[in-house]
Amino acid sequence: MNGDHVIAIYESISQLTDQMLAAARAADWELLTKLETQCGKHIATLKNVEDNISLSDDLRNRKVDIIRKILEDDRDIRNLTEPGLRKLSALIQSNQTEQKLLNTYGMGS
Repeated sequence: MNGDHVIAIYESISQLTDQMLAAARAADWELLTKLETQCGKHIATLKNVEDNISLSDDLRNRKVDIIRKILEDDRDIRNLTEPGLRKLSALIQSNQTEQKLLNTYGMGS
């Protein structure tokens, strides 16, 4: 693997995060999860090979630009998903509290 291959993997990750952002905007959580899994596989590949690859200045600059885009997408995805996750967490906590009360006062099944 060479520098061009490494950049191609970064570009694939960037395309995936772009698709993940579109899925989050559409509230398509199943697709978002699938894309996140694919993204994780690319990241694992990078972890295994990137330390052994030397990048030219041009490729290094391209890598930095791609990473900035990935981070922007990640921030936007988090902004879209965090409110729903907080809501879900509150609902789970409420259900757990309700179950504890039912169990404590002998009304649980």
